[in-house]
Amino acid sequence: MPERTPSPPTASPRSGRRLRAALLGVLVLGTATLLGSALADGQAHPPGGKLAVDTTGCGAPPATLPAGRLSFDVTNNSKVFVTVYVISPDGTLAYAEIPWLGPGRTLPLDTTLNGGQYAVRCVFSSGPVATSSAIRLDGTAADAVAGYRPMSDKELTGPVNAYRAYVTAALPKLLAAARTLDADVARGDLNAARADWLPAHLDYERLGAAYNSFGDYDDALNGMANGLPQGVDTPGWTGFFALEHALWHGWTAEQVRPLSQQLVTDASGLIDDFPSEDTDPGNLPLRAHEILENALQFQLGGIADYGSDSTLATLDANIQGTQEVLGTIAPVVQELDADLLGRLNGQLAAYQSEVAGYRAADGSWPALSRLGTAQRQRLNADLGGLLEQLAALPNLLTPRNHA
Repeated sequence: MPERTPSPPTASPRSGRRLRAALLGVLVLGTATLLGSALADGQAHPPGGKLAVDTTGCGAPPATLPAGRLSFDVTNNSKVFVTVYVISPDGTLAYAEIPWLGPGRTLPLDTTLNGGQYAVRCVFSSGPVATSSAIRLDGTAADAVAGYRPMSDKELTGPVNAYRAYVTAALPKLLAAARTLDADVARGDLNAARADWLPAHLDYERLGAAYNSFGDYDDALNGMANGLPQGVDTPGWTGFFALEHALWHGWTAEQVRPLSQQLVTDASGLIDDFPSEDTDPGNLPLRAHEILENALQFQLGGIADYGSDSTLATLDANIQGTQEVLGTIAPVVQELDADLLGRLNGQLAAYQSEVAGYRAADGSWPALSRLGTAQRQRLNADLGGLLEQLAALPNLLTPRNHA
C-alpha cells in the first residue's frame, strides 16, 4: 500500500498535545515498509525515469521495464496539485502513491512490483483525471508490493454514523455523572466528590475524543495543565484534570464548586453542540490509533495524573474507547485486510486483560507507581506493539476516490 501522510489538526495550547504532529510522522514512517514509498534524497533510483505530468496527461512512462524496484521522478508541470498512483490497467488495484505533489515540484514515485501490466494515474485538484499508457514489467520480484483496492470516502459514511450514534447515546450518562459530582461538592462532601470524580472521568475517556472531534469542548472538559502559561495555577483552567488537582490538593468545597459547576455546563454544552460538529471520515481511522497513542504518552508517561492515581483505570477506559472506534470501522477493515482486523481485535483483548489484571477484587486500581519496573516496562512495550498494528489503519482507510 502507498504511503499517505495525514494532515494533523491544529492543537490548542490547552490540550497538551503538541507532540501530535511529530507522532503522526512516526506513525507514517512506521508503516512505510509496507507501502510504495519515496526513496530518501541522495539514493540512486531504480529504473523508471522521468515523468512529466500536467492536466492534459499523466506522462509517458517506458512501455517495458524489469520487475523489481522501480522509481519514476514525477514532475508536476501544472498549476494545481496532483495525486499520482501506480495502478493496475483496470484501476481496481493501486500499488504506490504520491499523495500531494505541488506545482513545479518533483518527487519519486517508488515501489517494488512483480511482472505484469500497470499504468500511472494522475488526479489533479482542479478535477481532471489522466492515465498513462500501459507499462509491462517482465520477471518476478520476491518483495513485490501487494496491490490494494482504493477506497472511496463514501465507504466510511456508515462507520462515521455509527461512531456519532455511540457518542450521542453516551453523552447523557456523562452529564448525569457530572451532575452527581457537582452535587457532592455543593453539599460539601469532598470524599464523595473524590469517589465520583473517577466514574465521571472514565465516561468521558471512553468516548474517544481525539482529533478535535468535540471542538473546543475537548479542551474545556479534558484539557491538561502542561502547555498552559502557569501550569496548574493558570486562571481559567477547567475540566476533569483541573477538578482532579483541586480535589486531591486540599481545596475547599467553596473553591472547587466553580469547577464542578463549569463541568456540568460544558457537558451540557457538548450535548447541544455535538450534532453540529463535523466528524471527518479520514480522521476516524486516525482516532483508532491516537486514543492509545495519547494513553502511552500521557497516561503511562505520568503526565495526566493530578493526584487521583487513576492511570490504570483511565488506560482501561482508553482501551474500551479504541475498541468502540475499531468496531465502527471493522466492516471496512474486514473487506480490505481481514488479517489485520483479527490481529487488532486479538491484541486489544489481550492488552485489556493485562491491564485489568491489576484491578483489585473490590474494583479499585493500584497507583502506577506501585507497579514494579518490569511490570511497567511490559505495559509500555505491549502497548507499543499494539500501536504498531493500529498504525496501519490510517493508510489502509485513507479515501482515494480516483485511484
